[in-house]
Amino acid sequence: MQRKNNILKKSKHGIALIMAIMVIVIIATIMALSLALTATTAKRTNNIYLYEQSILLSKSATEYALLQIAQNNPCTYIGNSFLAEDIYTVDIDVRYIYDNVAICTANSDTNRSYAVITTPEQNGSVLIDVAISVIDENITSEPIRYFRRTIQKL
Repeated sequence: MQRKNNILKKSKHGIALIMAIMVIVIIATIMALSLALTATTAKRTNNIYLYEQSILLSKSATEYALLQIAQNNPCTYIGNSFLAEDIYTVDIDVRYIYDNVAICTANSDTNRSYAVITTPEQNGSVLIDVAISVIDENITSEPIRYFRRTIQKL
């Protein structure tokens, strides 16, 4: 007569149940990590896109400032602020570099001279500061700001 050992059979079923629970926990952890990584990647992609757009917009704003300087008398354009695409604020500030400060003080209501220089070769330059900021809080939760400084010969 053979003895049947039911204790070993029951313990095999218990180990299988523990292994199944561990596999479910491991798979759930991997799924949670992949979901968090996907959300972070989408946010980072959005921020990179907005930052690259800010860089391109700053180049365009610099060209716009140079156009305004070329169309007006010396030292009359001092910069301005405006909205672009209802997402970005563009702030342009212009400072002039001349050997004769009287040119800028005569043509402007405020002194827009940045520096007084001594050599005629350096005469007639402009320092353009452009600051781009994202103002729409629905697009990004982090503030995105880009600053560009350009020195241009007139």
